[in-house]
Amino acid sequence: MADEIPEPPPGFVRSQGRGLFSTHNGPYFHRVTDGETVEQAFYALPRHTNGIGLVHGGMLSAFTDGLLAMAVGRGTQKVAVTIHLSIDFLHMARQGDWIIGEARMIRATKDVAFADGRLHARGVEIVRASGVFKVMSRHG
Repeated sequence: MADEIPEPPPGFVRSQGRGLFSTHNGPYFHRVTDGETVEQAFYALPRHTNGIGLVHGGMLSAFTDGLLAMAVGRGTQKVAVTIHLSIDFLHMARQGDWIIGEARMIRATKDVAFADGRLHARGVEIVRASGVFKVMSRHG
């Protein structure tokens, strides 16, 4: 039986072409914004949870990493590869929650960029993160 995913939050559409890792872990959704902020979301399915029914920290970390990298990619128009990721888990999320993330690039040099972001579930901030990314051109 396929996992049932309800209608995403207003303005969010299903993301495509995110690579095999993200495709396997998703599905992910995004909302197009005019500003510097990138917004993405996923619906917490049973496979995203740990043994006590909470969304697994590894899932939140992987999602956050991609969210911050996307913010750097938007800000630099280049590929962003993680050098350092710092995550604070502030609250928990459960199966059936929509996890909504927002991130922005703080600054960039020629080779390195910095970003921060937050995840929310049920209107509660659950994750705060920052990252440092190697900025490079896409090859091949």
